[in-house]
Amino acid sequence: MVTTTSRPTATAEIATDTDPMNQPADTADKNREPARSHVSNNPNPVAKEEAMIEVDDVSFSYDMGKTNILRNISFNIPAGKVTALIGPSGCGKSTLLRCLNRMNDLVDTSKVTNGQIRIMGQDINAGDVDPIELRKQVGMVFQKYNPFPKSIYDNVAYGLRIQGIKNKSKLDEAVEKSLQRAALWSEVKDRLNSSALGLSGGQQQRLCIARTIAVSPRIVLMDEPCSALDPIATARIEELIAELQEEFTIVIVTHNMQQATRVSDRTAFFYLGELIEYDDTTTIFGNPSVTQTEDYVSGRFG
Repeated sequence: MVTTTSRPTATAEIATDTDPMNQPADTADKNREPARSHVSNNPNPVAKEEAMIEVDDVSFSYDMGKTNILRNISFNIPAGKVTALIGPSGCGKSTLLRCLNRMNDLVDTSKVTNGQIRIMGQDINAGDVDPIELRKQVGMVFQKYNPFPKSIYDNVAYGLRIQGIKNKSKLDEAVEKSLQRAALWSEVKDRLNSSALGLSGGQQQRLCIARTIAVSPRIVLMDEPCSALDPIATARIEELIAELQEEFTIVIVTHNMQQATRVSDRTAFFYLGELIEYDDTTTIFGNPSVTQTEDYVSGRFG
C-alpha cells in the first residue's frame, strides 16, 4: 500500500518565509524552493507478489541521453494481472510500454540511460538478449489495428510460420485455438481464406490479438487497443482482456479512465515522464495517496 506523510499538492509547492507578493521580485525568487516531485513514497505495492516485470530506476531518451523522456521509473508488474498505465498525452506511458519489448530499438537514437528492465529476472537490455526472441515472449497489440493484407488464416499463422512451424495440422489447431481465445472463431470459421481486410474494425483488432497470442507469449502489451473502436467493439475487447488474463500478464495503456477501472487490477499514473503513483486500481481511483493523481482521475486536468 502506498503511504505518504502528507498529501502533496497537484502543482509544485512554493515555500517562502514571508509573502512574496510584498517583496521585490528578485528577493521572492531567492526564497523559492525547487519544485518537489509528487512521486508516492512506495511505488511497489505489489512487491510481495511474483513480479513478472521489474522496472528498476529506468530513465529513457530518444536523443542519446540529451533529454530523458522517462525519469527514474521504478515499479513491479505482477504475473497474471492486468496493469493499466494512465496519464495525459505525452507523459511517457506509451514510451515505457515500448521499452518492455524493445520496440524503441527501431529508433536509432533511443537509449535507456539508467536502470534496468527485468522480465522473469532477465535484464532485457543485456548484450546477449536478442530483441526478436524477446518479442516472442512479449507480444504487442497496437492502437490502430494492423492486419496483414493476407487471409484471416495466414494472419494468425504468420508468427508460427516465422518460427518454423510448417505442419498443416499443427497450424490448423493453433489458428483455431487462437481465434477462439480471441473470441473471433465463431464469426470467421467459415471464411478463414478470406481477406482480413474485409473484417470490421473490432474484428480486425481481435484478429491482431489472435495473431499476437498465437505464438504463446508470456506477456501481452496493449497500446490503447480500443481508441479507434466503437462502444460495442470496445466492450468485446474488454471482455476479451478479462478472459486472456487467465493465461497472460497484460499491460495496457489507456486514456479512458472508466476502461482502466473496468479491466485492470493495478494502475500506474504517469505525468511528465515520472511515475506519480502506482497501486491497486480501486485505490488509485477511490483513495489515491497523491493529490495530483486525484486531480487527474477526477478530470480536473488532462
